[in-house]
Amino acid sequence: MSEQFKQEFWNDRYRSHPHLWSGSPNLHLVAEAEGLTPGRALDAGAGEGADAIWLAGRGWKVTAVDISTVALERAAVNADQAGPEIAERISWCQGDLNDWEPSRRAYDLVSTQYLHVPLDARVVLIDRLASAVAPGGTLLIVGHHPSDLQTTMPRPHEPELFFTGDDVVGQLDPAEWDIVTNAAAGRTVTDPEGRSVTIHDTVLSARRHP
Repeated sequence: MSEQFKQEFWNDRYRSHPHLWSGSPNLHLVAEAEGLTPGRALDAGAGEGADAIWLAGRGWKVTAVDISTVALERAAVNADQAGPEIAERISWCQGDLNDWEPSRRAYDLVSTQYLHVPLDARVVLIDRLASAVAPGGTLLIVGHHPSDLQTTMPRPHEPELFFTGDDVVGQLDPAEWDIVTNAAAGRTVTDPEGRSVTIHDTVLSARRHP
């Protein structure tokens, strides 16, 4: 497996910046989850904890998993700073999503944001995450859309890391799932040269039948 998918790569990347991410929850998580009834959530690839903290602040009990121990230590500090009533709702768990096994049908929301794994591993991982969604629960998967391969924003050079919502839908049994959102959501950002560019996120939200 490439070094970029290993724990030490991510530990080194987090050590290279005091704050690798913005500290704000991912906008697609907010859009898709703010109307859901709080329950048990799995944040797969939790990073510095912004999504888990946002969910916990709205009453969710969150299991937050990440490969990087550095990220999780930072996330736990961020949660403590958000307040004890938030921190106590989050369980931080170090795990490589390529082999970490969530409990089956245990979570009312399973969210992974900007999933970056090779194709074969992604298929296995999405199956595993989908199996963790409880009856009536929501699966939310966000990634970089293949159109971003032509953007001037920094992006991985491996095309197989990019995917569409249809790629995910193809793995979900229509007898068990309703598709809530399947979009290539555009947003305007500033590239490293200071130019305004439009990038697209793959957003797939599905609800398991009760």
